[in-house]
Amino acid sequence: MNPILTLSAAELAQKIHSGELTSLEVTQAFLDRIADVDDQVHAFLNVNAEEALAVAAEVDADIAAGREVHPLAGVPIAIKDLIVTKGQPTTAGSKILEGWVSPYDATVIEKIRAAKLPILGKTNLDEFAMGSSTEHSAYGPTRNPWNLNKIPGGSGGGSAAAVAAFEAPFALGTDTGGSIRQPGAVTGTVGVKPTYGGVSRYGAIAMASSLDQIGPVTRTVEDAAMLQELIGGHDPKDSTSLPDPLEGLAEAARNSDLTGLRVGVITELGGEGYQEGVKNRFDESIELLRNAGAEIVEVSCPSFQYALGAYYLIMPSEASSNLAKFDGIRYGLRVLPENGPVTVETVMSATRAAGFGDEVKRRIILGTYALSAGYYDAYYGSAQKVRTLIQRDFDKAFEQADVLVSPTAPTTAFDLGAKLDDPLAMYLNDIATIPANLAGVPGISIPSGLAEEDSLPVGIQFLAPAKEDARLYRVAAGLEKLLEEKWGGPILAQAPRLDAAGSQASPSNITAGATQEGN
Repeated sequence: MNPILTLSAAELAQKIHSGELTSLEVTQAFLDRIADVDDQVHAFLNVNAEEALAVAAEVDADIAAGREVHPLAGVPIAIKDLIVTKGQPTTAGSKILEGWVSPYDATVIEKIRAAKLPILGKTNLDEFAMGSSTEHSAYGPTRNPWNLNKIPGGSGGGSAAAVAAFEAPFALGTDTGGSIRQPGAVTGTVGVKPTYGGVSRYGAIAMASSLDQIGPVTRTVEDAAMLQELIGGHDPKDSTSLPDPLEGLAEAARNSDLTGLRVGVITELGGEGYQEGVKNRFDESIELLRNAGAEIVEVSCPSFQYALGAYYLIMPSEASSNLAKFDGIRYGLRVLPENGPVTVETVMSATRAAGFGDEVKRRIILGTYALSAGYYDAYYGSAQKVRTLIQRDFDKAFEQADVLVSPTAPTTAFDLGAKLDDPLAMYLNDIATIPANLAGVPGISIPSGLAEEDSLPVGIQFLAPAKEDARLYRVAAGLEKLLEEKWGGPILAQAPRLDAAGSQASPSNITAGATQEGN
């Protein structure tokens, strides 16, 4: 494998800006990698080679002319196909938007284009971000690069798999209940949900507006911090955007000192139902933090036990409202009824029946029911009260600790198809990530090692108070450094390497001292 592909985004930026590499050279290397292995992984729905190379050439010309460029200029990026991108298809993983090309850019895309990051293409996802495995995409599932028979998490499995398969140095995802962090955990990547409002949602196709948040998918904590600084900041187009930018993120990610940091272990997010290897890696990480000078305390958040139920009332309710715009009349798919009169109602019915998948229909029905007359107070209203209790639990916990910690997901990646017929079992994958979305607080997942049962990645999650994203980057960077010392290098360096012929090294034959050199 081309050694360029194994470099972090920060390393690539340094080499591009120093003249050691060109952006064209780097971008072409990733496009070649996509061509070689994406037929196995299926991380991308659309590849944007022509534009990406043109932007790379611009960056090289700017550097050659001595013009000032953004710190990440020239570093290629992948974009979750829920974020509208002018001139490229944006499908949300759904047949109802198949072939639709956005006439405008999301705010985060405007910032990426202004900084001249070549956009490699759009990545696969569960339809309208509804799922935890990227099996609900209308365009087929994405596969986990660690084991092609396993899921890459969801809904943003395409972005996580692209980074884990070395098809992109970093990517953008969206996180409504864990859709960046949970894929990060099962693919050995870093996933961040910023503070709600810290990154503009303008141009992200909404599923649940009070929960959705765009964030980074990367290989290192520093890369995530740099990317969040680029895409973050106030946006007048987003009424929920925070008035002040969240600053000092990259600086915090370069500070690995954990002395005196109070880390709260959440009692309710552990124990029964968690895979043994997940618990073991979590306990080891806590001990590393303690030995590095962090103070470990136990905190209880009793309302977290109701978070899953509250989420699966609030999210479908908001989704049923947001997806009402997909009616077959204004844009996207239009299907005429086979029988009977052609009216707005019959076209809408035929279009939605053909354009929406089973999981989307399931959540729309659930949400519409929860919002219906006679049930609103009993279901949606009660769920919002639980949300308030969860927010209060966070407030109390942060009086005792600077950051909170838990496993990111209860298990490692499961087999493709294993939970498709059991939606409730699928929903349980988000049990540890959902509380952060309900409260609007930031969260980060970093790889904490490999589970002994299956040699698949495990993630550890940190949560901080709203607007204190820098705390996350500090503790995550500190633990990342300790884990690299323990495992002999980055966890992702131990991933089986795909090649153009479709072969894959067995994870069971890879040891903790594996390096990034070659296949």
